[in-house]
Amino acid sequence: MINRKKIITVAIDSPAAAGAGTQAKLIAKHYNLFQLDTGLIYRLVGKMRLDNPKKFSYNFIKKKINKLKVDHLNKKSLLSDSVAVSASIIAKDLKIRKIVHKFQQKCAYTPPKKYDGSVLDGRDITSVILKDAMFKFYITANIKIRAKRRYKEFLVSNKKISYKKVLKSLKNRDKSDRNRKFSPLKKTKDSILINTTKLSKKACFKKIKAIMDRKLNY
Repeated sequence: MINRKKIITVAIDSPAAAGAGTQAKLIAKHYNLFQLDTGLIYRLVGKMRLDNPKKFSYNFIKKKINKLKVDHLNKKSLLSDSVAVSASIIAKDLKIRKIVHKFQQKCAYTPPKKYDGSVLDGRDITSVILKDAMFKFYITANIKIRAKRRYKEFLVSNKKISYKKVLKSLKNRDKSDRNRKFSPLKKTKDSILINTTKLSKKACFKKIKAIMDRKLNY
């Protein structure tokens, strides 16, 4: 893999529903960067496990990931609860993580030439995937605020679920992300902490933009 030189690389880690995905999209749009929500790849592999239980193997995953186009990650079927559960199971497998990591790094370091770089968000981007990123952010927020945001998302999509259930689900997700054996969610020393508890989407992006512009001499 030949890395493209002089490209902007942005790595973002965050617990669920902290706003990292939204910020990654805003950053990508403003700086013309290729954006990848890395969690969706695990969801895709999680769906493979559900759809192809007999064929599901490391070679099967490798072949599918090698042919993967980012457009394949925009399917609504990847957002179901059953896929999320399956994704959390396979994400604990080191061999699967290595296959996925290779694809993520390819996207990060060799984005399509029309882009000026890449922005990846997930759980282990600053600590594993993009250790040498030009910009490293750790985006977080109070868990009750995160639960309210996720609950509102469910209401908009007409999904019937209680706030208490959403809060409990996020607590379990945080515990799983932070305590897993391989690539746990953590803030690296060189990551800039952005707490979105009291920040709007616009105010958060303004803060990130100011940091990036200083370094890029914009």
